[in-house]
Amino acid sequence: MEFYSYWRSSAAYRVRIALAFKGMPADMHYVHLLKDGGQQRLPEYKSLNPSQLVPTLVDGDLTLNQSLAILEYLEIKQPQPALLPADLQLAMKVRAVTLDIACDIHPLNNLRVLQYLTGPLQLSEQQKLHWIQHWLQQGFQALELRLAHQAGNCCFGDTVTWADLCLIPQIYNALRFGLDMSPYPTLWRVYQYCQSLPAFITAAPEQQPDAQ
Repeated sequence: MEFYSYWRSSAAYRVRIALAFKGMPADMHYVHLLKDGGQQRLPEYKSLNPSQLVPTLVDGDLTLNQSLAILEYLEIKQPQPALLPADLQLAMKVRAVTLDIACDIHPLNNLRVLQYLTGPLQLSEQQKLHWIQHWLQQGFQALELRLAHQAGNCCFGDTVTWADLCLIPQIYNALRFGLDMSPYPTLWRVYQYCQSLPAFITAAPEQQPDAQ
């Protein structure tokens, strides 16, 4: 397999954790989202992923974008160690939290959205920061309520799932933007625990060769 990543991309970070957790090797390619006007816009990458986003996974004849589709592909390709519960209802709850983060929280703070805010819309850096923190707070408040009575060391008990793979990169971004995590003790507990696990350490942004 080949995997196209950017060190600070939350979506790529999710998949890197899954690859490390499952022990699935992949040849890494690095697409810098800021250099050269954004290397995701270069013709060779645009031909691979017309959305001009990361990540992209290539496995033989398959070229796959969207981190959640990639996570599902990896789960089916190599079921063990599992990142989804066997129980149907619990698996759907994990998927729901995964979608809460990947579809409702993350897109509002994605790089291309932030570049549009300070570019064509001409918001100041302070206004951009307010935007980021506002949507993170709204999303984290809901997650804290949802997970407070079911989380253990991880979002769902003590077993790593897709929910953790999405939550940890999102908290990493929140810390970058100075969000106070004290109102979210459950999320913070899960973050601290997962950060001690080998797969999360290996996949961390600062551990990537393209980190700078």
